[in-house]
Amino acid sequence: MNRPDLSVNIAGVSFKNPVMTASGTFGSGMEYGQFVDLNRLGAVVTKGVSSVPWPGNPTPRVTEVTSGMLNAIGLQNPGVEVFVERDLAFLKQFDTRIIVNVCGRTEEEYLAVVERLADEPVDMLEINVSCPNVKEGAIAFGQKPEALYRITRRIKDIARQPVIMKLTPNVTDIAETARAAEAGGADALSMINTLTGMKIDVEKRTFVLANKTGGLSGPAIRPVAVRMVWQASQAVSIPIIGMGGIASAEDALEFILAGASAVAAGAMNFVNPYLTEEIADGIEAYLVRHGIGSVRDLIGAVR
Repeated sequence: MNRPDLSVNIAGVSFKNPVMTASGTFGSGMEYGQFVDLNRLGAVVTKGVSSVPWPGNPTPRVTEVTSGMLNAIGLQNPGVEVFVERDLAFLKQFDTRIIVNVCGRTEEEYLAVVERLADEPVDMLEINVSCPNVKEGAIAFGQKPEALYRITRRIKDIARQPVIMKLTPNVTDIAETARAAEAGGADALSMINTLTGMKIDVEKRTFVLANKTGGLSGPAIRPVAVRMVWQASQAVSIPIIGMGGIASAEDALEFILAGASAVAAGAMNFVNPYLTEEIADGIEAYLVRHGIGSVRDLIGAVR
């Protein structure tokens, strides 16, 4: 058979293949460029970008746990101006889509970044609604459907690029929040962000992370993530980018079969910096092995 078609389309944006990087695990690709040909990726999703520099949380803020890791980095970043001058200038060299992850502590902070990026060569915006909303008692924007609907609507009113809302799994009903984002005008969803976890040093009887809690990522969360992607895909009609503990092409294919149009590899990039290219190659090999002409035929094909 001819070489299978790996291309996908999300909200009118075409991608050469469905493999992306998960925000916060790949920077803007500068360091990983020595391991991965960025031209081979469907997209690079950047680390979170805020309107002004964020210092992040105190250390220690990363620790290994069984089948994963906990992080409480606190979205440290140099702010949107440095991002545009340094990171975006770097990414423009490559034949890959650029998706910028946007974070903020108030709606106005999100809107400032979205507005600043309006005329920049950015293909899509991914909105991190797991940030603590300082006006709502530090409850994440994505944990209350009404707050998620409101911020999605406000961003869509001014955004020039298609908007992806990155959903938090720390909710009772992921389908409800997925529907709220869709109702607010989201062009796509990405999911899941990290699960809240904790590690305690029993000898010292202290919290391992200075922040006490952190975000759990890695293979430990993959079954939860696959389940949530499937639930959301049944609840909404917009595309989903699936993520959460992907360590192989087989893991990625689980998400696609569950309803994801694309996938993003995150924490496991720290273990295997070649992972994203290996996933793309593995998906292509799977299609050849099963005589399937297009990866799009697998989206939501689980029975």
